[in-house]
Amino acid sequence: MNIFVLLIVVSFVFYFYYKTKQFRTSLPIRKNWYASMASVALGSFVMFFGINQLFLFQTVVTYIVAGIFIVLGLGLIVYNFKAAKHYRSFLDEETRLNK
Repeated sequence: MNIFVLLIVVSFVFYFYYKTKQFRTSLPIRKNWYASMASVALGSFVMFFGINQLFLFQTVVTYIVAGIFIVLGLGLIVYNFKAAKHYRSFLDEETRLNK
């Protein structure tokens, strides 16, 4: 269980890191890339929280809520990872044009 607590904390730190970077940059594509990476970290936070709840409580309601969290977290991770991959292809060009 301690590993899930560590993963929850690490994913929250990465979320906060990417959100801070998103607010500090002025380039639009880089801002979108940071937002996508922050959402990947948020999705991992939600997913790890749901998995952790499965180990803490063993009731039917917990299984349902944890299942929703896990599915929602996986959906956020997959969707925003694809978006970040899309934006990553334009980062070098945006940096080159704005120098």
